[in-house]
Amino acid sequence: MTGLPPRIHPLVRAFLSREEMLAALLKRQGSPLNVVFPEIFRANAAAFQRVLDPTGLRYRICYAHKASQARAFVRAALATGTGIDVASPGELHSALAAGFPAQQVQATGPKGRSFLGTLVTSGVTINADNLWELSEIIKLARARGGGPVPVLVRLCGFGSAPRPVSRFGIPAARFDEVTGLLSASRDAVDFLGLSFHLDTGEVRDRVHAADDCLDLFERSWAAGLAPRVLDIGGGFRQAFAERGEPFEEYALAVRRGLAGEGRPLTWNGATLGYRYTEDGIRGGLMSGKYSGSVSGSDLLQEILASPLPRQGGRTLARVLRENMIGLWLEPGKSLADHAGLTLTSVEFVKEASDGSILVNLDISRDKVCPADQEVLLDPVLIHRSDHSSQDRPAGIFFAGNLCLERDMIFNHLTFVDRVPEPGDIVAFVNTAAYQMDLSASAALMRLPPRKAVAWSGEDGFTVHTDD
Repeated sequence: MTGLPPRIHPLVRAFLSREEMLAALLKRQGSPLNVVFPEIFRANAAAFQRVLDPTGLRYRICYAHKASQARAFVRAALATGTGIDVASPGELHSALAAGFPAQQVQATGPKGRSFLGTLVTSGVTINADNLWELSEIIKLARARGGGPVPVLVRLCGFGSAPRPVSRFGIPAARFDEVTGLLSASRDAVDFLGLSFHLDTGEVRDRVHAADDCLDLFERSWAAGLAPRVLDIGGGFRQAFAERGEPFEEYALAVRRGLAGEGRPLTWNGATLGYRYTEDGIRGGLMSGKYSGSVSGSDLLQEILASPLPRQGGRTLARVLRENMIGLWLEPGKSLADHAGLTLTSVEFVKEASDGSILVNLDISRDKVCPADQEVLLDPVLIHRSDHSSQDRPAGIFFAGNLCLERDMIFNHLTFVDRVPEPGDIVAFVNTAAYQMDLSASAALMRLPPRKAVAWSGEDGFTVHTDD
């Protein structure tokens, strides 16, 4: 059985080649340790800009702060002229403390009365998620005085094609209520435009949503309103793998193992999202995104070049440019793509009652795997000893440091050329987006891993703490 090799950025590969430096870092900072690379973040932002600049569009890229709490990324976004998207009071404070002017900050996500009150007085753009929010913004703006508040309106429920129902946005079918509120509130709200956020990487769905929004732009203009921005949200892809074939082969082997047709590849009968039916194994792996090899900027280029059915086949970029509509977007994970890794050490190796080899790490699953996802990517093993008692290829399970049965770093076999030993280093690559922060907990009073920031130079790498 083949492994699941990840794509590794050249800068990260060079960092991982400094074995003595890695060992010293873990000794000084403790294991586990998260490391972020602002240079890679800046390169990702530049890739988005290279797609957008030739279009002639007015645009704004807003880094979705929720992807990572790393202060280094917030500073990198500011340095590249990127705006920032915040979804909580803490993220707003982080952005403003880093030096972002209010004009470059946008607030999205669900917002209660207290947060809205802060936003209305701060001068940031508010992306209204629902009719209650929009009404509340109008009330708070009138009570505050001092001019209209910049507002985008997030929509959902586009077209007639069946799509998953989203918990975010105002149904497009209720757009007349939106225009009614906005028409009566010109003194309180500066209606910048419309937005949407789709939890999908499908170009077709985004193009249909944009097409529907442009129809609503025309209805807004007919009502005497003046929207001039279309915000197509986030959810841009990450290029986790060089190619998808190893992932597809592994997924097939998992299904065969669950059906009893080959070697079981999962821990203790874990199905990884598959389900048993009378007709066989159905469903899909809870980790499809890890086979992706298309970057977020490449996805954006495809979206902009897509023809719009309602616009005579003209591309999205052309229709926006001809109607002088600016484009906003909120990439988070794609800006942090490959810009971070997580280091940990092997604590011990043991054999389970079924003969499985368990390699226990000084880290827990919820500090590496986001939510219920299985990360189907092999970590990088850095052997610190000259010899292993099991110096042979093997399939191993990585286990975590919590005294909980469920704390398996991976519920699938990882195939290695040599079984790790205590003191060896294990590096999980491309963990900066969501994996470092969204899932990390302080279970059993274990603190979240520290963050370090790595910069490359002529003499190697300089590493400092994120704060």
